[in-house]
Amino acid sequence: MTKTDKVYFDPEDLKQFSNITEFQEAMGKKFFDWYGEVFAEGALTVREKALIALSVAHVVQCPYCIDAYSSTCLKQGADEEQMMEAVHVGAAISAGAKLVNSVQMMKHVKKLSM
Repeated sequence: MTKTDKVYFDPEDLKQFSNITEFQEAMGKKFFDWYGEVFAEGALTVREKALIALSVAHVVQCPYCIDAYSSTCLKQGADEEQMMEAVHVGAAISAGAKLVNSVQMMKHVKKLSM
């Protein structure tokens, strides 16, 4: 790939995230106020919230979030093993959520087979 090739995911776009208020300032500001409150220290530590966010980022497959929360986790003192474990937790929940739907399929197949 050359420097002139366009890519869909551009890590530089993450730096523009604050610009989401440009087309709808009131809602954008409310989002950032809420987002800031969600990630503030509370019943969970900022580090714990970053690990959760990293896990969810993988489940929803957001490359921007993966980059951001990989950095945040490191800054908050999480190590590589903890970060990968968080990713595995998200993957396991995602897989389980998909597999549990097989119960519906099995019930449907059994009903059709009667």
